[in-house]
Amino acid sequence: MSLDIRELRTEDLPSVTEIYADAVANGTASYELVAPTLDEMSSRCRALTEKGYPYLVAADPNGQLLGYAYASAFRTRPAYRWLVEDSIYIHPSARGRGVGKALLMTLLDQCEALGFRQMVAVVGGASEASMAVHRSCGFELAGRLSGTGFKHGLWLDTVFMQRRLGEGSATMPDLSTYPGTMC
Repeated sequence: MSLDIRELRTEDLPSVTEIYADAVANGTASYELVAPTLDEMSSRCRALTEKGYPYLVAADPNGQLLGYAYASAFRTRPAYRWLVEDSIYIHPSARGRGVGKALLMTLLDQCEALGFRQMVAVVGGASEASMAVHRSCGFELAGRLSGTGFKHGLWLDTVFMQRRLGEGSATMPDLSTYPGTMC
């Protein structure tokens, strides 16, 4: 499959909002129960990109958005600044076609280039497909929380997966560069 993976553009936001709305309504990746509006999604995207976090989209050769992925803070306390959390959402028609893996690989490369040292995936609903994509990109199981969400009439587990970026915790970070300058 031919994909164009690039940074999010303003004109992508309606498609991003639509993809996320489907995930909220029909899936367990997000524990939100009501899909946010376009204005809210725009605000969320802006909040991340203004802080320098990567926000990527994947489009087919015709320009149709097939999915998106972004990195965000795992926690806001300054000592966590070397750790990012990934989020990936794929259009229903593009699932199982390698879009998620392509987005995740690009996101990993960008986060490593920015100086982040670890990435964590928080897999809502313990989705086997999401865990398989993350495993294929070098993530390992870090833990499981049972019955953490209630959605679609079911108690859902949350799985944590983790992957080292670059030298991980083997060396000291450069405090003068992003993300060291974030605090």
